[in-house]
Amino acid sequence: MSVIQQTDQIREMQLEDVGRIILIEREIFLFPWSVMNFIDSIKSGYYCRVLEQDDELIGYGITMMGPDEAHILTLGIAAQRQYQGWGGKLLDYFIQLAKQNNALAVILDVRKSNTSAINLYRRLGFQQIALRKGYYPAMCGREDALVMRLDL
Repeated sequence: MSVIQQTDQIREMQLEDVGRIILIEREIFLFPWSVMNFIDSIKSGYYCRVLEQDDELIGYGITMMGPDEAHILTLGIAAQRQYQGWGGKLLDYFIQLAKQNNALAVILDVRKSNTSAINLYRRLGFQQIALRKGYYPAMCGREDALVMRLDL
């Protein structure tokens, strides 16, 4: 009897992936990125990655590298795969990528109400460095964003 081993990998996002990514994006975010946001990010040369397991797209992330810091622009994990460690795996990948690119820090913005993501970021060493008032669209107006930073 053979045992099927599940394999997971993080690879470069391709234009062909955007259809599957947008389905996850619309499932997990009230105000999702558009298809063109993803296409533009790929074409701009940002670090666009997908996380797969046995050909199932589990998550994705996009990071922009600056001279001294990496800025995580978006990161998403499919709803049915959340709370299983995938977000941490993908985030750790981007942290390691930032180190390889000699970044001094990784920064990101997160909705003030997204406590599960904030807790993950804090567990990995991120600290809040600022508050952006009214940064995100919300059902009843605007929502603040926490700006978080991890020094490398």
